[in-house]
Amino acid sequence: MPEPLPVGTQAPDFCLPATGGKTVCLHDFRGKHHVVLVFYVGDNTPECNRQLAALQEALPELEACGATVLGINPGALEDHERYAQQLGLSFPLLHDAGAQVAALYGARQEDGTVRRTVYIVDRQGIVRYGKPGMHWNEAFFSTLTSLA
Repeated sequence: MPEPLPVGTQAPDFCLPATGGKTVCLHDFRGKHHVVLVFYVGDNTPECNRQLAALQEALPELEACGATVLGINPGALEDHERYAQQLGLSFPLLHDAGAQVAALYGARQEDGTVRRTVYIVDRQGIVRYGKPGMHWNEAFFSTLTSLA
């Protein structure tokens, strides 16, 4: 099982197509926002539905800490568009063809699927939090608020 990137390492840069007809690059947030990267298993899966809806609910708190949220999955961009609309997600979902970015972040499993993994990348592009799963727990929020 791949391990998440260690805290304190430089986050690998990427540019991916996103919902809303945009391309999102990690380096565009440098010096401006912290970034919460959420690698998720799939659109319209029960656990991801619950977890991404909870993330949407927490979005005002995350944004108050200076964070931008990005969901990343290898699913088709058209499916991401429908999924974001269905769940009422206001943060972009990015199309990671072949889970290549997930592999850079230790979130791609041997069978090519994505393992739920969450990162906080600070304004300088340094990983400050990286854990498998999607737990918006005290450690997650403590790390984020310490960066604000």
